[in-house]
Amino acid sequence: MVDFLIVITTVDSEAVGAKLSRSAVEAGLAASGQVTGPVATTYRHLGEVCEGTEWQVAFRTTEDRVAELENHVTAAHPYDSPEVISLPILSGPLPYLEWITRATRPTGR
Repeated sequence: MVDFLIVITTVDSEAVGAKLSRSAVEAGLAASGQVTGPVATTYRHLGEVCEGTEWQVAFRTTEDRVAELENHVTAAHPYDSPEVISLPILSGPLPYLEWITRATRPTGR
């Protein structure tokens, strides 16, 4: 079982990314959220190849909070079918990993 995860999504503006990041951290679903961008994106939508600009939001969370974080991101997301993917954090300094745990617990807020 993986205990720690990075959850990634992309949004259509920096402001939307910042709002989504803040709401997830305030809810205790993520220890942090980082917004990076802009990034150029190419994607297929309704049979057409499209290009655009997006901002990526990367959250740090724990395995037991990931489902709630995914639900939160999906519900607050501006896209109809957003990318919300999870990647394992395979290693990291123990104090950092302990911080992720504390920050995603009611007493960590």
